[in-house]
Amino acid sequence: MKQLLTLLALTGTLSLALAQTAAPAAAPAAAAAPAPAAAPAAAPAADKKPTAQQNRMKTCNADPKAKTLKGDERKAFMSKCLSGEEEAGNSQQNKMKTCNEEAGKKALKGDVRKKFMSECLKG
Repeated sequence: MKQLLTLLALTGTLSLALAQTAAPAAAPAAAAAPAPAAAPAAAPAADKKPTAQQNRMKTCNADPKAKTLKGDERKAFMSKCLSGEEEAGNSQQNKMKTCNEEAGKKALKGDVRKKFMSECLKG
């Protein structure tokens, strides 16, 4: 039970972190002007790639099954999916779908897209 609660807490935290990075808040112009030294420090944080756990979380949440389940069924599914017990074929399909969507959003073409897809599918 403690493991499940820990997993749920981690899931919630990662979801919030992912949401925070996906939709950056609009900072007021006055707040951005006095801190020009903070901008270079923030730039490397934006370049960080999602961790394997974050990718797994994104893939599991994107699964159509996850959207139809509620309560304990969803918890059990997410626990199984995040631990890697989900069927390999379905997991690979979801990973492919997620990577393809990201490549589309970034408007990648040709060799750049191939390289991105390769890296994304490895992670």
